[in-house]
Amino acid sequence: MGRPRLALFALEALPNARAVRRFVADHAAEIGFVGLSNAERPAAGGLVGQVRRHLARSGMGFLPYLAVNFGLPDLLRPAAPLTQRLAGVADRPEATPLAALCRRLGIPTLTIDDVNGPEVRAALAANGCELIVTFHFDQILSGETLAAMPLGGVNVHPGLLPRHRGPVPTIHALGEGPEAFGVTVHRLAVAIDAGAILAQEAVRLPGDVTATRAAVRLHEHARGMLEGVIASFEHGAPEGRTVEPLPYCPFPDRAMLADLRRRGLKLTDARDLAEAALLSARA
Repeated sequence: MGRPRLALFALEALPNARAVRRFVADHAAEIGFVGLSNAERPAAGGLVGQVRRHLARSGMGFLPYLAVNFGLPDLLRPAAPLTQRLAGVADRPEATPLAALCRRLGIPTLTIDDVNGPEVRAALAANGCELIVTFHFDQILSGETLAAMPLGGVNVHPGLLPRHRGPVPTIHALGEGPEAFGVTVHRLAVAIDAGAILAQEAVRLPGDVTATRAAVRLHEHARGMLEGVIASFEHGAPEGRTVEPLPYCPFPDRAMLADLRRRGLKLTDARDLAEAALLSARA
């Protein structure tokens, strides 16, 4: 059957940036199209609307996490060519923002407001895509979009499904304890993080890990697992292991954040801030 033609969807941010850039560089010949989520899309309320929702649910204590994981990398991305030259890493994929890397490699890209819209369907068809891969993506694919792909889709989830379904699994794992961290590669389904499990591994992380650092390390660990899963499609579409979904784990509320603080557990710290600032200056 051969290697499938991939459509990759991602929201580039600190947790996945280096892992997804390396994945794209290694699989450029197999990737037909890359969709980059617009985190500030109107349908999600734009930047102001999203910040307001986070403040209402989680309070001011959640803002440093959002700033380090999403805000600072996004703010510094236009300066990447300069920081790359100064650091001498201009030719390294891990230090190159995803859109620029795709241009260098000749991979078509599209900034996406609606993953189920006509622009995306046209791009998938025009580039002969057979399998969708979502790698830290914040939009939900419809049944119609998935059905249009001959091989469906797979998702990288930095958590041990069916536990910690939702957008921030490492925060919930941090609250449970060090044995709760892991990675799952699973089939995409209309229900969030509920598709059949194709690969899963528990990952032991250092005791001083933050939720941010855990997400970075787990996405990097997931890259190797994803390689194996994609290779398995050469022999036909794998079915995976179906499990009963557990309750959805949303963004944390004020009570959860207060409990983590009492226990000395951190969502992010100065090391994470430095990592976010150096995304395009360190290979």
